[in-house]
Amino acid sequence: MYVLVAGVNHRTAPVEIREKFSISGSALQDAYASLSSYKAIEGSIILQTCNRTEVYATTRNIEAGTKELENFLRQFSGLGYHELKSYIYQPNCYDAINHLFRVSSGLDSMILGENQILGQVKEAYLEAIEAGVSDGVLNALFQKAIYVGKRVRTETDLDKYPISISAAAVELAKRCLGDLQNKRVMVVGAGEMSELTARYLMKNGVQSVVVSNRSYDKALQLAGSLQGQAIRFNELPEMLSRTDIVISCTSAAHYIINSQNCGDSLRNRQGQPIIMIDIAVPRDIDPALRSIAGVYLYDIDDLQGVIDANYLERQRASRAAQKIIEEELDKFNQWLATLYVVPVISALKSQAEAIKTHELQKALNRMGAVSEHQKKVLGSMANSIVNQLLHHPVVTLKEMAISNEGHIYAETLKKLFDLQVDYEETLTDEAIETGN
Repeated sequence: MYVLVAGVNHRTAPVEIREKFSISGSALQDAYASLSSYKAIEGSIILQTCNRTEVYATTRNIEAGTKELENFLRQFSGLGYHELKSYIYQPNCYDAINHLFRVSSGLDSMILGENQILGQVKEAYLEAIEAGVSDGVLNALFQKAIYVGKRVRTETDLDKYPISISAAAVELAKRCLGDLQNKRVMVVGAGEMSELTARYLMKNGVQSVVVSNRSYDKALQLAGSLQGQAIRFNELPEMLSRTDIVISCTSAAHYIINSQNCGDSLRNRQGQPIIMIDIAVPRDIDPALRSIAGVYLYDIDDLQGVIDANYLERQRASRAAQKIIEEELDKFNQWLATLYVVPVISALKSQAEAIKTHELQKALNRMGAVSEHQKKVLGSMANSIVNQLLHHPVVTLKEMAISNEGHIYAETLKKLFDLQVDYEETLTDEAIETGN
Protein backbone atom coordinates (compact mmCIF):
# COMPACT_ATOMS: atom_id res chain seq x y z
CA MET A 1 0.00 0.00 0.00
CA TYR A 2 1.43 3.37 -1.05
CA VAL A 3 0.75 6.92 0.13
CA LEU A 4 0.38 9.63 -2.50
CA VAL A 5 -0.23 13.37 -2.27
CA ALA A 6 -0.91 16.01 -4.90
CA GLY A 7 -1.66 19.66 -4.27
CA VAL A 8 -0.94 23.35 -4.57
CA ASN A 9 0.15 25.87 -1.95
CA HIS A 10 1.40 29.43 -1.54
CA ARG A 11 4.82 28.45 -2.85
CA THR A 12 3.71 26.78 -6.06
CA ALA A 13 0.69 28.80 -7.20
CA PRO A 14 -0.63 32.38 -6.94
CA VAL A 15 -3.92 33.03 -5.19
CA GLU A 16 -5.91 33.22 -8.43
CA ILE A 17 -4.81 29.64 -9.21
CA ARG A 18 -5.26 28.35 -5.64
CA GLU A 19 -8.84 29.61 -5.74
CA LYS A 20 -9.59 27.13 -8.53
CA PHE A 21 -8.64 24.27 -6.20
CA SER A 22 -10.72 25.44 -3.24
CA ILE A 23 -12.72 22.51 -1.87
CA SER A 24 -15.15 23.31 0.94
CA GLY A 25 -18.79 22.91 1.94
CA SER A 26 -20.86 20.85 -0.48
CA ALA A 27 -17.90 20.82 -2.90
CA LEU A 28 -16.01 18.62 -0.42
CA GLN A 29 -18.66 15.90 -0.59
CA ASP A 30 -18.66 16.11 -4.39
CA ALA A 31 -14.87 15.85 -4.41
CA TYR A 32 -14.91 12.76 -2.19
CA ALA A 33 -17.59 11.17 -4.38
CA SER A 34 -15.40 11.80 -7.42
CA LEU A 35 -12.28 10.38 -5.75
CA SER A 36 -14.19 7.28 -4.69
CA SER A 37 -15.00 6.56 -8.32
CA TYR A 38 -11.34 6.11 -9.28
CA LYS A 39 -10.33 2.46 -9.31
CA ALA A 40 -6.69 2.86 -8.24
CA ILE A 41 -7.44 5.16 -5.29
CA GLU A 42 -8.47 3.23 -2.19
CA GLY A 43 -8.60 5.94 0.48
CA SER A 44 -8.44 9.74 0.41
CA ILE A 45 -8.23 12.76 2.71
CA ILE A 46 -8.44 16.35 1.46
CA LEU A 47 -6.60 19.04 3.41
CA GLN A 48 -7.94 22.52 2.60
CA THR A 49 -6.62 25.78 4.11
CA CYS A 50 -6.44 29.35 2.86
CA ASN A 51 -2.96 28.70 1.47
CA ARG A 52 -3.13 25.07 0.32
CA THR A 53 -5.24 22.30 -1.14
CA GLU A 54 -3.76 18.83 -0.83
CA VAL A 55 -5.23 15.43 -1.62
CA TYR A 56 -3.72 12.46 0.21
CA ALA A 57 -4.53 9.02 -1.15
CA THR A 58 -3.56 5.38 -0.86
CA THR A 59 -3.06 3.05 -3.79
CA ARG A 60 -1.60 -0.34 -4.66
CA ASN A 61 -0.46 0.91 -8.05
CA ILE A 62 1.70 4.04 -7.87
CA GLU A 63 1.59 4.84 -11.57
CA ALA A 64 -2.17 4.46 -11.88
CA GLY A 65 -2.87 6.22 -8.58
CA THR A 66 -0.66 9.17 -9.53
CA LYS A 67 -2.43 9.60 -12.86
CA GLU A 68 -5.84 9.39 -11.24
CA LEU A 69 -4.94 12.09 -8.69
CA GLU A 70 -3.81 14.31 -11.58
CA ASN A 71 -7.05 13.64 -13.43
CA PHE A 72 -9.10 14.49 -10.34
CA LEU A 73 -7.30 17.82 -9.80
CA ARG A 74 -7.48 18.67 -13.50
CA GLN A 75 -11.22 18.03 -13.69
CA PHE A 76 -11.94 19.77 -10.39
CA SER A 77 -9.87 22.89 -11.15
CA GLY A 78 -10.71 23.13 -14.85
CA LEU A 79 -7.03 23.60 -15.73
CA GLY A 80 -5.43 21.99 -18.74
CA TYR A 81 -2.97 19.16 -18.22
CA HIS A 82 0.22 21.15 -18.90
CA GLU A 83 -0.97 24.16 -16.87
CA LEU A 84 -1.87 21.85 -13.99
CA LYS A 85 1.58 20.24 -14.00
CA SER A 86 3.23 23.66 -13.68
CA TYR A 87 1.48 24.34 -10.37
CA ILE A 88 0.95 21.06 -8.51
CA TYR A 89 3.48 19.05 -6.51
CA GLN A 90 3.47 15.26 -6.22
CA PRO A 91 6.28 14.03 -3.96
CA ASN A 92 7.06 10.33 -3.83
CA CYS A 93 5.63 8.06 -1.15
CA TYR A 94 8.43 8.68 1.38
CA ASP A 95 8.42 12.46 0.83
CA ALA A 96 4.61 12.61 0.94
CA ILE A 97 4.69 11.37 4.53
CA ASN A 98 7.53 13.73 5.45
CA HIS A 99 5.57 16.58 3.85
CA LEU A 100 2.46 15.94 5.96
CA PHE A 101 4.54 15.80 9.14
CA ARG A 102 6.11 19.17 8.23
CA VAL A 103 2.68 20.61 7.47
CA SER A 104 1.18 19.50 10.80
CA SER A 105 4.23 20.87 12.64
CA GLY A 106 3.92 24.31 11.04
CA LEU A 107 7.21 24.05 9.14
CA ASP A 108 5.54 24.31 5.73
CA SER A 109 3.29 27.27 6.56
CA MET A 110 3.51 30.79 5.19
CA ILE A 111 4.19 31.87 8.80
CA LEU A 112 6.78 29.50 10.24
CA GLY A 113 5.41 27.59 13.22
CA GLU A 114 1.82 28.84 13.04
CA ASN A 115 -0.60 26.91 15.25
CA GLN A 116 -3.79 26.91 13.22
CA ILE A 117 -2.64 24.29 10.73
CA LEU A 118 -2.62 21.46 13.30
CA GLY A 119 -6.32 21.95 13.95
CA GLN A 120 -6.95 22.03 10.20
CA VAL A 121 -5.12 18.71 9.74
CA LYS A 122 -7.25 17.17 12.48
CA GLU A 123 -10.44 18.60 10.98
CA ALA A 124 -9.56 17.21 7.53
CA TYR A 125 -8.98 13.78 9.05
CA LEU A 126 -12.29 13.80 10.95
CA GLU A 127 -14.22 14.97 7.87
CA ALA A 128 -12.77 12.11 5.83
CA ILE A 129 -13.69 9.64 8.57
CA GLU A 130 -17.24 11.00 8.64
CA ALA A 131 -17.47 10.76 4.84
CA GLY A 132 -16.23 7.18 4.99
CA VAL A 133 -13.47 7.75 2.43
CA SER A 134 -10.31 7.23 4.51
CA ASP A 135 -8.71 3.85 5.12
CA GLY A 136 -6.47 2.18 7.71
CA VAL A 137 -3.20 3.51 6.28
CA LEU A 138 -4.42 7.11 6.02
CA ASN A 139 -5.97 6.89 9.47
CA ALA A 140 -2.62 5.80 10.90
CA LEU A 141 -0.78 8.45 8.89
CA PHE A 142 -2.95 11.36 10.00
CA GLN A 143 -3.04 10.19 13.61
CA LYS A 144 0.76 10.11 13.53
CA ALA A 145 0.89 13.56 11.86
CA ILE A 146 -1.32 15.03 14.60
CA TYR A 147 0.88 13.38 17.22
CA VAL A 148 4.03 14.79 15.57
CA GLY A 149 2.53 18.29 15.43
CA LYS A 150 1.65 18.15 19.13
CA ARG A 151 5.07 16.78 20.04
CA VAL A 152 6.84 19.56 18.13
CA ARG A 153 4.84 22.21 19.95
CA THR A 154 5.41 20.54 23.32
CA GLU A 155 9.14 19.85 22.99
CA THR A 156 10.31 22.92 21.04
CA ASP A 157 9.84 26.69 21.28
CA LEU A 158 8.57 26.91 17.70
CA ASP A 159 5.34 28.75 18.54
CA LYS A 160 6.60 30.62 21.60
CA TYR A 161 8.02 33.59 19.66
CA PRO A 162 5.32 35.80 18.05
CA ILE A 163 6.09 36.96 14.50
CA SER A 164 3.05 39.08 13.60
CA ILE A 165 2.66 42.84 13.99
CA SER A 166 -0.15 42.47 16.52
CA ALA A 167 1.70 39.84 18.56
CA ALA A 168 4.88 41.94 18.56
CA ALA A 169 2.89 44.91 19.83
CA VAL A 170 1.56 42.81 22.71
CA GLU A 171 5.07 41.58 23.53
CA LEU A 172 6.37 45.15 23.74
CA ALA A 173 3.44 46.13 25.96
CA LYS A 174 4.18 43.22 28.29
CA ARG A 175 7.85 44.21 28.50
CA CYS A 176 6.86 47.64 29.83
CA LEU A 177 3.71 46.92 31.82
CA GLY A 178 4.15 43.29 32.81
CA ASP A 179 0.75 41.66 33.25
CA LEU A 180 -1.86 43.19 30.92
CA GLN A 181 -4.81 42.13 33.10
CA ASN A 182 -7.24 45.03 33.57
CA LYS A 183 -5.19 47.42 31.42
CA ARG A 184 -7.00 49.93 29.23
CA VAL A 185 -6.27 50.36 25.54
CA MET A 186 -7.19 53.11 23.11
CA VAL A 187 -7.27 52.32 19.40
CA VAL A 188 -6.75 55.29 17.09
CA GLY A 189 -8.02 54.45 13.61
CA ALA A 190 -10.63 51.89 12.64
CA GLY A 191 -8.75 49.79 10.10
CA GLU A 192 -8.02 46.07 10.02
CA MET A 193 -4.58 46.29 11.63
CA SER A 194 -5.93 48.34 14.53
CA GLU A 195 -8.70 45.80 15.09
CA LEU A 196 -6.33 42.80 14.93
CA THR A 197 -3.97 44.37 17.44
CA ALA A 198 -6.81 45.32 19.79
CA ARG A 199 -8.21 41.77 19.68
CA TYR A 200 -4.79 40.32 20.41
CA LEU A 201 -4.43 42.63 23.40
CA MET A 202 -7.84 41.55 24.65
CA LYS A 203 -6.81 37.88 24.41
CA ASN A 204 -3.88 38.79 26.65
CA GLY A 205 -5.97 40.33 29.41
CA VAL A 206 -6.77 43.92 28.38
CA GLN A 207 -10.11 44.74 29.95
CA SER A 208 -11.50 47.81 28.17
CA VAL A 209 -11.11 49.22 24.66
CA VAL A 210 -11.78 52.76 23.50
CA VAL A 211 -11.88 53.57 19.77
CA SER A 212 -11.20 57.00 18.34
CA ASN A 213 -11.45 57.80 14.65
CA ARG A 214 -12.07 60.86 12.48
CA SER A 215 -15.21 59.12 11.25
CA TYR A 216 -17.26 58.66 14.41
CA ASP A 217 -19.55 56.17 12.67
CA LYS A 218 -16.57 53.90 11.92
CA ALA A 219 -15.39 54.29 15.51
CA LEU A 220 -18.85 53.19 16.71
CA GLN A 221 -18.79 50.19 14.39
CA LEU A 222 -15.36 48.95 15.52
CA ALA A 223 -16.09 49.67 19.20
CA GLY A 224 -19.28 47.62 18.88
CA SER A 225 -17.41 44.61 17.47
CA LEU A 226 -14.91 44.87 20.34
CA GLN A 227 -17.59 45.51 22.98
CA GLY A 228 -15.81 48.76 23.70
CA GLN A 229 -16.48 52.50 23.76
CA ALA A 230 -16.26 54.99 20.88
CA ILE A 231 -15.13 58.57 21.38
CA ARG A 232 -14.93 61.50 18.99
CA PHE A 233 -11.55 62.49 17.69
CA ASN A 234 -11.37 65.72 19.68
CA GLU A 235 -11.84 63.73 22.91
CA LEU A 236 -8.61 61.79 22.30
CA PRO A 237 -6.23 64.06 24.34
CA GLU A 238 -8.40 63.90 27.46
CA MET A 239 -8.73 60.09 27.18
CA LEU A 240 -4.93 59.72 27.25
CA SER A 241 -4.95 60.50 30.96
CA ARG A 242 -6.91 57.27 31.59
CA THR A 243 -5.22 54.97 29.08
CA ASP A 244 -2.43 52.43 29.52
CA ILE A 245 -1.84 51.44 25.90
CA VAL A 246 -2.36 53.36 22.65
CA ILE A 247 -2.47 51.61 19.25
CA SER A 248 -2.46 54.05 16.36
CA CYS A 249 -2.83 53.16 12.70
CA THR A 250 -4.50 55.76 10.48
CA SER A 251 -3.92 56.92 6.91
CA ALA A 252 -3.10 60.49 7.95
CA ALA A 253 -0.23 62.18 6.15
CA HIS A 254 1.02 63.94 9.31
CA TYR A 255 1.33 63.40 13.08
CA ILE A 256 -2.14 63.23 14.63
CA ILE A 257 -0.80 62.77 18.18
CA ASN A 258 1.79 65.44 18.92
CA SER A 259 3.06 67.78 21.59
CA GLN A 260 0.61 70.53 20.69
CA ASN A 261 -2.62 68.56 21.07
CA CYS A 262 -1.57 65.81 23.51
CA GLY A 263 1.61 66.97 25.25
CA ASP A 264 -0.15 68.44 28.29
CA SER A 265 -2.33 65.33 28.77
CA LEU A 266 0.74 63.09 28.76
CA ARG A 267 2.69 65.32 31.13
CA ASN A 268 -0.26 65.42 33.53
CA ARG A 269 0.13 61.66 34.00
CA GLN A 270 3.21 62.53 36.09
CA GLY A 271 5.36 59.70 34.83
CA GLN A 272 2.70 56.97 34.98
CA PRO A 273 3.69 54.52 32.18
CA ILE A 274 1.81 54.63 28.89
CA ILE A 275 2.71 52.42 25.92
CA MET A 276 2.18 54.10 22.55
CA ILE A 277 2.52 51.78 19.55
CA ASP A 278 2.52 53.52 16.18
CA ILE A 279 2.01 51.02 13.35
CA ALA A 280 1.12 53.63 10.74
CA VAL A 281 3.24 54.57 7.72
CA PRO A 282 3.61 57.58 7.63
CA ARG A 283 3.77 57.68 11.42
CA ASP A 284 0.82 58.94 13.48
CA ILE A 285 2.70 59.84 16.69
CA ASP A 286 5.36 62.53 16.97
CA PRO A 287 8.67 60.93 18.11
CA ALA A 288 9.29 64.03 20.26
CA LEU A 289 6.75 62.67 22.76
CA ARG A 290 9.39 60.15 23.88
CA SER A 291 10.96 62.94 25.93
CA ILE A 292 7.94 63.00 28.29
CA ALA A 293 8.41 60.92 31.44
CA GLY A 294 6.52 57.61 31.37
CA VAL A 295 5.93 57.63 27.61
CA TYR A 296 7.18 54.49 25.85
CA LEU A 297 6.77 55.02 22.12
CA TYR A 298 7.38 52.29 19.53
CA ASP A 299 7.02 52.51 15.76
CA ILE A 300 6.81 49.93 12.99
CA ASP A 301 10.61 49.53 12.87
CA ASP A 302 10.70 48.66 16.57
CA LEU A 303 8.02 46.03 15.96
CA GLN A 304 9.93 44.66 12.99
CA GLY A 305 12.98 44.29 15.20
CA VAL A 306 10.96 42.13 17.59
CA ILE A 307 9.58 40.10 14.68
CA ASP A 308 13.04 39.55 13.15
CA ALA A 309 14.54 38.44 16.46
CA ASN A 310 11.64 36.10 17.11
CA TYR A 311 11.84 34.68 13.60
CA LEU A 312 15.47 33.74 14.21
CA GLU A 313 14.38 31.96 17.39
CA ARG A 314 11.71 30.10 15.44
CA GLN A 315 14.29 29.06 12.87
CA ARG A 316 16.43 27.60 15.65
CA ALA A 317 13.39 25.80 17.04
CA SER A 318 12.50 24.52 13.56
CA ARG A 319 15.78 22.60 13.44
CA ALA A 320 14.81 20.80 16.65
CA ALA A 321 11.36 20.19 15.16
CA GLN A 322 12.91 18.64 12.05
CA LYS A 323 14.81 16.15 14.22
CA ILE A 324 11.53 15.09 15.83
CA ILE A 325 9.96 14.71 12.38
CA GLU A 326 12.85 12.58 11.14
CA GLU A 327 12.61 10.35 14.21
CA GLU A 328 8.87 9.81 13.82
CA LEU A 329 9.23 9.45 10.04
CA ASP A 330 11.62 6.53 10.51
CA LYS A 331 9.21 4.85 12.93
CA PHE A 332 6.25 5.26 10.63
CA ASN A 333 8.12 4.09 7.55
CA GLN A 334 9.37 0.99 9.32
CA TRP A 335 5.74 0.14 9.98
CA LEU A 336 4.58 1.15 6.50
CA ALA A 337 7.36 -0.92 4.94
CA THR A 338 5.63 -4.06 6.20
CA LEU A 339 2.55 -3.09 4.23
CA TYR A 340 4.24 -2.96 0.82
CA VAL A 341 7.55 -4.85 1.20
CA VAL A 342 6.59 -7.93 3.23
CA PRO A 343 3.74 -8.93 0.88
CA VAL A 344 6.00 -8.48 -2.17
CA ILE A 345 8.74 -10.64 -0.63
CA SER A 346 6.15 -13.24 0.35
CA ALA A 347 4.71 -13.26 -3.18
CA LEU A 348 8.19 -13.56 -4.72
CA LYS A 349 9.10 -16.52 -2.51
CA SER A 350 5.74 -18.20 -3.13
CA GLN A 351 6.14 -17.82 -6.88
CA ALA A 352 9.69 -19.16 -6.78
CA GLU A 353 8.60 -22.10 -4.63
CA ALA A 354 5.77 -22.93 -7.02
CA ILE A 355 8.10 -22.82 -10.06
CA LYS A 356 10.74 -24.91 -8.25
CA THR A 357 8.21 -27.55 -7.21
CA HIS A 358 6.69 -27.73 -10.67
CA GLU A 359 10.00 -27.97 -12.55
CA LEU A 360 11.50 -30.42 -10.06
CA GLN A 361 8.53 -32.73 -10.46
CA LYS A 362 8.81 -32.52 -14.25
CA ALA A 363 12.50 -33.46 -14.07
CA LEU A 364 11.80 -36.38 -11.75
CA ASN A 365 9.06 -37.66 -14.04
CA ARG A 366 11.46 -37.66 -16.99
CA MET A 367 14.18 -39.46 -15.06
CA GLY A 368 12.03 -42.43 -14.26
CA ALA A 369 12.95 -44.49 -11.23
CA VAL A 370 15.21 -42.59 -8.82
CA SER A 371 16.15 -43.34 -5.24
CA GLU A 372 15.05 -41.27 -2.24
CA HIS A 373 18.63 -40.10 -1.85
CA GLN A 374 18.70 -38.84 -5.43
CA LYS A 375 15.38 -37.04 -4.89
CA LYS A 376 16.83 -35.31 -1.81
CA VAL A 377 19.96 -34.28 -3.70
CA LEU A 378 17.91 -32.82 -6.57
CA GLY A 379 15.55 -31.10 -4.16
CA SER A 380 18.42 -29.64 -2.17
CA MET A 381 20.04 -28.35 -5.36
CA ALA A 382 16.76 -26.76 -6.49
CA ASN A 383 16.29 -25.12 -3.08
CA SER A 384 19.86 -23.83 -3.15
CA ILE A 385 19.43 -22.29 -6.61
CA VAL A 386 16.20 -20.56 -5.62
CA ASN A 387 17.58 -19.30 -2.30
CA GLN A 388 20.76 -17.94 -3.89
CA LEU A 389 18.83 -16.23 -6.69
CA LEU A 390 16.42 -14.59 -4.26
CA HIS A 391 18.85 -13.76 -1.47
CA HIS A 392 20.24 -10.50 -2.82
CA PRO A 393 16.91 -9.07 -4.10
CA VAL A 394 15.19 -9.89 -0.79
CA VAL A 395 17.99 -8.47 1.37
CA THR A 396 18.21 -5.33 -0.77
CA LEU A 397 14.44 -4.81 -0.68
CA LYS A 398 14.42 -5.12 3.12
CA GLU A 399 17.27 -2.61 3.38
CA MET A 400 15.57 -0.16 1.05
CA ALA A 401 12.16 -0.58 2.69
CA ILE A 402 12.48 2.45 4.97
CA SER A 403 14.27 4.67 2.44
CA ASN A 404 12.62 7.14 0.11
CA GLU A 405 13.01 4.58 -2.69
CA GLY A 406 11.66 1.52 -0.88
CA HIS A 407 8.25 1.67 -2.53
CA ILE A 408 9.90 2.01 -5.96
CA TYR A 409 11.98 -1.15 -5.42
CA ALA A 410 8.91 -3.05 -4.25
CA GLU A 411 6.83 -1.88 -7.20
CA THR A 412 9.63 -2.66 -9.66
CA LEU A 413 10.11 -6.16 -8.29
CA LYS A 414 6.38 -6.76 -8.48
CA LYS A 415 6.27 -5.76 -12.13
CA LEU A 416 9.47 -7.57 -13.16
CA PHE A 417 8.21 -10.89 -11.82
CA ASP A 418 4.51 -10.24 -12.50
CA LEU A 419 3.74 -10.99 -8.87
CA GLN A 420 0.22 -11.41 -7.55
CA VAL A 421 0.52 -9.64 -4.19
CA ASP A 422 -1.97 -10.12 -1.37
CA TYR A 423 -1.88 -6.99 0.79
CA GLU A 424 -4.85 -7.89 2.94
CA GLU A 425 -2.76 -9.98 5.34
CA THR A 426 -0.83 -6.90 6.43
CA LEU A 427 -3.86 -4.63 6.70
CA THR A 428 -5.27 -6.11 9.89
CA ASP A 429 -6.47 -3.81 12.69
CA GLU A 430 -3.49 -4.87 14.80
CA ALA A 431 -1.04 -3.97 12.05
CA ILE A 432 -2.68 -0.60 11.47
CA GLU A 433 -2.44 0.29 15.15
CA THR A 434 1.32 -0.26 15.12
CA GLY A 435 1.64 2.79 12.89
CA ASN A 436 0.82 5.12 15.78
